[in-house]
Amino acid sequence: MGRWKPRISSACKSTALCFALIFTISLRAFDREPRFSQLTMDQLSDAQRPVAQEIMKVSSSGLGGPYNSMLRSPEMAGRMLSMMDYVRFRTTLPRRLNEFAILIQARLWKSQVEWVAHYPLAIKAGLSESVAADLNGGKRPSSMRPDEAITYDFCMELSTKHQISSETWKRTSAILSEQQIVDLIAVNGTYVTTAMFLAVAEASVPQGNTPPLK
Repeated sequence: MGRWKPRISSACKSTALCFALIFTISLRAFDREPRFSQLTMDQLSDAQRPVAQEIMKVSSSGLGGPYNSMLRSPEMAGRMLSMMDYVRFRTTLPRRLNEFAILIQARLWKSQVEWVAHYPLAIKAGLSESVAADLNGGKRPSSMRPDEAITYDFCMELSTKHQISSETWKRTSAILSEQQIVDLIAVNGTYVTTAMFLAVAEASVPQGNTPPLK
């Protein structure tokens, strides 16, 4: 069998700026050495290089953010790129709900980078600033639309109780299709994974910017 190659959709390639915002936030300046030294193209192995080239197509600022640590496992990194492509640009969820789910995980993980990257995308997709503000403040938003309310309850219950009650399932399946529910699970899991990469790498917002999450 030939070596597996990541596939990045034309939609992903045409939205390079969005990916740059999401995945190329700079690391916090520490006195100590970074946990993952910053990779450059000339340092990469034969296995890493094709994946890095795909990253460069969607990131205008290089191999920063979670990419830098992900590249330590190049096949995994390539498969993650494909998954991110799906949950961002091919999902059956409305973009507003998809970005809301990402913000929920950013808040739960206190992932400043994810919040900075996805807050403007969520607002652009139609999420109310008041809903985002309540979420940022650590409380259940008070002015959610019905589909936002079920998205919030589903994500929070799955993430904090590690199960979905019969009542929540009934409410969710009355609004979302089975495929949309599966895609909602997938976007949550993908951005938990991304938050983990950022947390272990001690990634933060660019120097001089105030972290948005209290």
